[in-house]
Amino acid sequence: MVADKNFPPLKNDNVLRAARGESVDRVPVWVMRQAGRYLPEFQEVRAKHDFFEVCRTPELACEVTMQPLRRFDLDASIIFSDILVIPQALGITVEMKKGVGPVLPEPLVTPEDLKRLNQTGTIERLKYVGDAITMMRHLLDGKVPLLGFTGAPWTLMGYMIEGGGSKTMSKAKSWLTDYPEASQQLLNILTDQVVDYLLMQIKAGAQMVQVFESSAEHLSKEQYLEVCLPYLKRIRDDLLSKLASENIAAVPMVLFSKGAMHSLPEQAKTGYEVIGLDWTIDPEEARKLVGPDVTLQGNLDPQLMYKPSEELRQLVVEMVQKFGKHRYIANLGHGITPQTPIESMTVLVKAVHDAL
Repeated sequence: MVADKNFPPLKNDNVLRAARGESVDRVPVWVMRQAGRYLPEFQEVRAKHDFFEVCRTPELACEVTMQPLRRFDLDASIIFSDILVIPQALGITVEMKKGVGPVLPEPLVTPEDLKRLNQTGTIERLKYVGDAITMMRHLLDGKVPLLGFTGAPWTLMGYMIEGGGSKTMSKAKSWLTDYPEASQQLLNILTDQVVDYLLMQIKAGAQMVQVFESSAEHLSKEQYLEVCLPYLKRIRDDLLSKLASENIAAVPMVLFSKGAMHSLPEQAKTGYEVIGLDWTIDPEEARKLVGPDVTLQGNLDPQLMYKPSEELRQLVVEMVQKFGKHRYIANLGHGITPQTPIESMTVLVKAVHDAL
């Protein structure tokens, strides 16, 4: 299905090779939120356009996706979008407020509110993401692979109930205990949407996809294994089954559960080719926990990007040498922060490529 789009041949496939456990000619590196607020050219686009307008306009989404690749020798691009486009497509209003972040003015308050979710035609309403992916594959001209992504069910559920970002997730966690059946129903609805959304992205040309369980840190290990992991596994299993039924080649999948390094052995058994690491775990410890057959991605603390160049370079080299060249993709342990000096990205990328 993807082949008929006549995409240019890929020139640098190190990220895909690393994900599959094949040999690479250099350790690949990309950065979460690499197209974003730390770049002045991104801020120029945002000065003229609303955040979700950029997401919904393929030409603008492609422009900001391309911006970091013009500056840095990165080994992958990731389509510019947002995890909250799924709640939007389900009929929940999401606004991006300056200095606040995403706001959902009409959150889910009781199980009765689940009736508000419009589950028909959701993926058609997200077609703009697929259009941006297809356009971006052509614009990249095979320079590097293009990643797609999605928010994971628990993380999306949190935003939909909290009405925005939360430091405690107290309302969403209350749902788990007060409305266990409705919580399960919502997690299943979101899982179904995520599977179809990723299927659409792969059909559109995404060469690898990442599932962001960014709010795993709010759960205990026991809760993570109950509230996140079964749905994350089902995303992988159902997606592979749908791809096979349509005779579409599978692409590598990355699972990133921020704050759930306590469950790396369990994550490693879900079948994802790549497990993303936050900065709270030592590379050698992570490798022991996941075993030799899974690729690791991460895990530099984004705050280290504020260090002087030489110190940052040394820290990056040490990190890469601990992970080694086999089954490793260098990245930060979370998204790059808005005030990060641009020079630090140059240092990071060069240090990764020169480390081994």
